This record gives sequence, structure tokens and C-alpha cells, in this order.
Amino acid sequence: MSYGALAYAKVSQTAMTPREAEAAVLTKAASRLQAIQGDWTNLSGGLNEALNFNQKVWTILAGAATAPESTLPQDIKDNIARLSVFVFRRMIDTLVEPTAEKLSALISINHQLAAGLRT
Repeated sequence: MSYGALAYAKVSQTAMTPREAEAAVLTKAASRLQAIQGDWTNLSGGLNEALNFNQKVWTILAGAATAPESTLPQDIKDNIARLSVFVFRRMIDTLVEPTAEKLSALISINHQLAAGLRT
């Protein structure tokens, strides 16, 4: 087998579907927030960066899910839009008055949505 064919075979085995990729970035965002929450004293300095990453993830997810060309049913689009508003508000609130406890909802939402995408 040629080098190119071997490389393609390897990538095709490790490539993720879009749903798997979305689940992976949601999990990564949740893990970053969870690490900060778990060691608030030492890691809270990274909160802005972690929230910024989470905001980017949610901006992309919400934009893609609610776009007019999205094939999702309208009620799912509406639910994602409402959930996104909650997530963005919680992130802003956490930036304004940071506490470890405020991260729980964001972590939980990310993990639950990721689990749903994997099914």
C-alpha cells in the first residue's frame, strides 16, 4: 500500500463526525472550567481564558444550530437559542462576579449536551 493510502486509512479511522467534534469541544470547554472550579485558589487566574474558549464554542454551536439553512426542527433551534442565551448570561455574570460555584451550570450543560451529541 502506498504512503498516501496508508495516511488516508489512518485518518479515516481517527476522523470524527461533526457531532463527535462538537461533543469533544464541549467536553474540552467543560474540563477547563472544571479544573478551575476544582482548584479555584490556584487556577482562577485562568478563568477569563476558559470562559473565552467556552464562549467561542457556544457562539459556533448556536450559530450553526440556529442558522436558517440548519436542518434542525424549529423547536430544537428555539431551545438551543434559549440555552445559548442562558450560557452567555452565566458567563458574563461569572466574569463580573467570579465564583467557583457559578461554573457548575456551565460545566453541567456542556457535559450533558456533549453526551446527547454522542448518542
